[in-house]
Amino acid sequence: MADRQEQHVQAEEALAREGKIVGKVMKIRLYPFVPAASDGCRITDVDGKTYLDFIAAAAVVQTGYRHPKVRAAIIAALDGIWTSMHCCYPTLPAIELAERLAALVPGDFEKRVWFGTTGSDANDCLSRLLPKATGRRRLISFIGGYHGQTTGSAALSGHQTQADMIGVGNVTKVPYPDPYRCSWGPCSRDGCSLKCLDFVARTLQTTSPASDTGAIVMEAMQSDGGDIIPPVNYIPALRKLCDELGVWLVFDEVKTGLGRTGKWFAFQHAGVVPDAVSLGKPLGGGLPLSAVVGRKELLDAPTYNLFTLGGSPAPTSAGLAVIDIVESEGLLANASERGRQLVDGLWELARRHLLIGDVRGMGLMVGVELVRNRDTREPASREAARLAYRCFELGLIVIYCGIHANVIEMTPPLTITSDDVEEALAKFDEALSDIEAGRFDDAKLAPYAGW
Repeated sequence: MADRQEQHVQAEEALAREGKIVGKVMKIRLYPFVPAASDGCRITDVDGKTYLDFIAAAAVVQTGYRHPKVRAAIIAALDGIWTSMHCCYPTLPAIELAERLAALVPGDFEKRVWFGTTGSDANDCLSRLLPKATGRRRLISFIGGYHGQTTGSAALSGHQTQADMIGVGNVTKVPYPDPYRCSWGPCSRDGCSLKCLDFVARTLQTTSPASDTGAIVMEAMQSDGGDIIPPVNYIPALRKLCDELGVWLVFDEVKTGLGRTGKWFAFQHAGVVPDAVSLGKPLGGGLPLSAVVGRKELLDAPTYNLFTLGGSPAPTSAGLAVIDIVESEGLLANASERGRQLVDGLWELARRHLLIGDVRGMGLMVGVELVRNRDTREPASREAARLAYRCFELGLIVIYCGIHANVIEMTPPLTITSDDVEEALAKFDEALSDIEAGRFDDAKLAPYAGW
């Protein structure tokens, strides 16, 4: 397989220009990549090199780049009303999208929908309105959770990259159920002792009493925390605990929603009904759009929480097209099938590559945890950075994440084919061999701190 070593002339020139003018606070850089064009599951950089994209712009490009139906919906909206401030006068695409989303989210209670522009402000909406709607000031979220960059969403987060930022004080963090790194002993994704849930129950008796806790906010599959899937009995038991104590259960589906896991929402794998759901990333088909779908009393709360461009006509028109495409092109089934193919292939690679400690996935939300020793499970963080860079050199776009920065994440478009998966596995295999054999110059990582 042809190597693509350091021939990124225009990309490096562009990055040098950017380094002089754009602040570092908005950068997570893993390799010298500056995209210029894209189509389907492929993306081409400014030097004319084309890559197989197994990240899809952080799980944004659900239907692949430049899907003709998404493109047509955006153009039609722009040819109609260019933009609108939904808070004063709504447009028909926003109304229809709200109706479609409310119908997709399960629950026989009366629902309302709110629109924003990013997953961060959707979760910020939750952090503001949950105490107001429930009359209970406190919230509980999970260590390793990543809910956004605004003050409220960052307060819900439990990710190490935000540890130096002081958030609001009404959020209590509890351990996320992690079968691979369980703090309470042997654990399996097929079920566990639920001692981690006992911890939550004690928290609801002590530091965040249920009588003053409005909601528990969680990701049904933790993404930036390391692509962690809870044991199958955890979320149903958590729902039961919340119901017993009158605490709402709310899911962040910003990254996992709208089909990524093979169902419309990741929480559906657990068979539970949420009180509210936050959405973002793929919702606008690549344009800025987020939403909260929840109980009427949450989003009809006696206050204001609005953004000028939330629910604009072009993004909401694109959102309607995304839903139509996922339904009409069978992308839920494709996510499940291609996800199984990818996970099975990665486990096959694990037989030959001891650097792989665990492989886990729901549909096309897949994480590969790297370890230096399978017995001690010491995180292989530096190796993850090398591997992501080496994959890039070989023409495969992946990233690494996790609270130990040792999980390679794969979230390709839901339109990928079987051949795409086999190509990605071959490139990943070659990259693993190179890293394990020491065929990588660490000096290349110096400008790219990643996580």
